[in-house]
Amino acid sequence: MPELERWVLNRLHDLDRLLQQAADGYDFQRFYSALHNFCAVDLSAFYFDIRKDVLYCDAPSSARRRAARTVMDNLFMCLTAWLAPAICFTAEEAWLARFPSDDDSVHLRTFPEVPADWRDETLNARWQVLRDVRRVVTGALEIERAEKRIGSSLQARPVVHLPQDMLAVFAAAKEGGLEAAELFITSGATLTTAPAPAGAFRLADVPGVAVVPGRAAGEKCGRCWRVLEEVGRGEPRDLCLRCADVISAAGA
Repeated sequence: MPELERWVLNRLHDLDRLLQQAADGYDFQRFYSALHNFCAVDLSAFYFDIRKDVLYCDAPSSARRRAARTVMDNLFMCLTAWLAPAICFTAEEAWLARFPSDDDSVHLRTFPEVPADWRDETLNARWQVLRDVRRVVTGALEIERAEKRIGSSLQARPVVHLPQDMLAVFAAAKEGGLEAAELFITSGATLTTAPAPAGAFRLADVPGVAVVPGRAAGEKCGRCWRVLEEVGRGEPRDLCLRCADVISAAGA
């Protein structure tokens, strides 16, 4: 399973322990706050933001897409049970929408057993570094968007200057199935340990990381919207090679 999916499972493991403690202590404010932050920050603003490209554009048989769907199934099973005491009717509607029944209810379930082997402290530490670097890139691209130099992050190809130890973290993530451009939601990215120019974008709380924004070269793929030089080399000619392959395999 790709590292990103393993990181989500690791977060589910950590969240399960926190929620169990909060429930046992009748600390419902902590219980709901932790769930809300997980859904808003870890899922909506991070995991779903990255993986929507794979879910929409990869072939149905793609290992990455199948891994994402597996994780989303685990998310559904956990979140519907965890949210049931807090948002009773919404959790019930979500459960019955997927598993229609006249005599079943989400409120007849207990909290799911989260496997202990989902916990991975080394992976968690590595992904904290990746998320920190992503914040710097996102900050640089927000300025580009505000200045009307780009309209979407997919029009960008940033150069990211970072220390050698952080570069090694990105190398490990690549071996685990994630490219830097996927993490940043750009059409490309260059990682370098070379000294950053004086005007590069930085964040004070992420020392050693600097970003020089740049526009991606090539044409916009009509399916995934990435700007790539390979667009036009396959059939249909308005698609990148990945999208062309998916369309061809589907017989469209």
